[in-house]
Amino acid sequence: MDILFGLFCGLGLSAACGFRIFVPLLAVSIASLSGNLELAPDWAWMGSYPALIAFGIATVIEVGAYYLPWIDNLLDVVATPTAIIAGTMITASFIPEMSPLLQWTLAAITGGGAAGSVQLLTDVTRVATNVTTAGLGNPVVSTMELTSATVLSILAIALPILGMVLTVGVILFAVQKLWKRWKGKKLSDENMNQD
Repeated sequence: MDILFGLFCGLGLSAACGFRIFVPLLAVSIASLSGNLELAPDWAWMGSYPALIAFGIATVIEVGAYYLPWIDNLLDVVATPTAIIAGTMITASFIPEMSPLLQWTLAAITGGGAAGSVQLLTDVTRVATNVTTAGLGNPVVSTMELTSATVLSILAIALPILGMVLTVGVILFAVQKLWKRWKGKKLSDENMNQD
């Protein structure tokens, strides 16, 4: 059962990486240092003061940069692969009691998939906001993403089952929106080709 709860916690944190990469890492570090989260021995470094300082600084820089016009769009280019890597890493850190091959395969598929799905949703949202508001709505989107990352991180650690339910909801919403966008683009391209 510990592996299941670890997977729930890891997936919730991985999905949070799709909103902001360093917020969940900072949450893990704080929770570990405060005694609210026990990390596997190989991942104990995440619960150290140097890691806390590094994750704290990275979080402040990441959050601040998303409020700067056009910098936020550049960050999205780098954030997608980085979120997938962070999501994979976090999920792997919560499922250590299995063979490394199975651990990393499961982490890449579930954690990386969760982080990537949410990150793609944020990318699509930011593009839509840029088109409809000429970028003026991006601070609102950035605040919503930061809030989502924070709430999801806290829930994933404090209430893993609720965090998992929320994560599944967010991922299903992301997949639905991405699917609709892809289908809409495909239909639009077909209509243009018929003209």
